[in-house]
Amino acid sequence: MFAKGFIWIVVVAVLAAGFALSTARPSQGAAQEQRHVVRPGETLWAIATRAYSGDPREAVWRIEQRNGLDGRPLQPGTVIYLPS
Repeated sequence: MFAKGFIWIVVVAVLAAGFALSTARPSQGAAQEQRHVVRPGETLWAIATRAYSGDPREAVWRIEQRNGLDGRPLQPGTVIYLPS
């Protein structure tokens, strides 16, 4: 009787450990998103040009996708997140 109970505890512990190891966790090495407060007259193009190297079109698209923007002008004071 004791052996069956012990085996059951071991099986549950192994399953729990496997589940804990398989769940997604943020990487410690991943770059953090930057938080940006929109200033008066600022555009996504200007933000993308300043924050990213290369072609700003991809950066504009990524910023729009991350923040759920729909192409309307940005409002001063709006907080947006710049994906890494």
